[in-house]
Amino acid sequence: MTHNLYLGDCAQFLERDADKEPPFDFTFLDPPFNQGKDYREHNDRLDNGEYWDWMREICRMTLERSSDGAAMYFMQREKNTEFLLQVLRESGWDFHNLIVWRKKTSAIPSQVRYGKAYQVIAYATKGRSPRVFNRLRIDPPLPSGYVPRERGMFVTDVWDDIRELTSGYYASDEALRDISGERVHKQQSPVALLLRMLLSSTNPGDCVFDPFSGTGTTLVVASQLARYGVGVEKDEVNFNCIQERLRHIRAADSTDRYRDEYAHTEALNQIWSTQNLVDEPVLMLLNGVS
Repeated sequence: MTHNLYLGDCAQFLERDADKEPPFDFTFLDPPFNQGKDYREHNDRLDNGEYWDWMREICRMTLERSSDGAAMYFMQREKNTEFLLQVLRESGWDFHNLIVWRKKTSAIPSQVRYGKAYQVIAYATKGRSPRVFNRLRIDPPLPSGYVPRERGMFVTDVWDDIRELTSGYYASDEALRDISGERVHKQQSPVALLLRMLLSSTNPGDCVFDPFSGTGTTLVVASQLARYGVGVEKDEVNFNCIQERLRHIRAADSTDRYRDEYAHTEALNQIWSTQNLVDEPVLMLLNGVS
């Protein structure tokens, strides 16, 4: 078993015959946020209504292709929370949590309102009962004077222990960059973020779907946890980057460095498989095999 990576538009992919892939057990939906950014293969200046109609249709088609109880993690800007929850509800997903991912080093300043230092991630499932929900225990850094618990603490809906991939002074070597030092993709999600989602809502052998694959973090993490990945990316530069990243897992992409953080989680050895499924990703165009 290996990952399937498609070059093309995710809506076109989702309209294909569902028999070409197993049902999705997990989806990470991190689309362009319609902020007016300059993407090579996407218009990020859509009318607001057009944008959310698009998101609703992607959510609806993904639901149809998902297994019963499958998980959806949908990331958005905090200002779009109202639309995000409406789209999930109208497309048929059952909402569970609004996760607050608090950034550790960066915030968007403003002269007329408080600076914005977090993004939201809506966690929902197909049907009210999740097919998988592993209750993770972590041992996060505590404020001065607090005494750590002997067995750590359960993960809550506020994630303030995962560092973002910034562009400035605090940037780590995890962010993928081109030969000029610029990030290959401006909005790269960290390995630790996808690791938490996948450990919580999948088991080894499950099918993981990322319709806006970007630089492939979802598939990179899935490959190290023995999950089967299906990714779609329309930008050929990003597509080629994902290929290389899957073929050669960098030290900066290794999930092993985070294992001790989850040491108090029950049955950790069962949900955190060390078997790597991917020897060579299968690359496909949406009109045939590349």
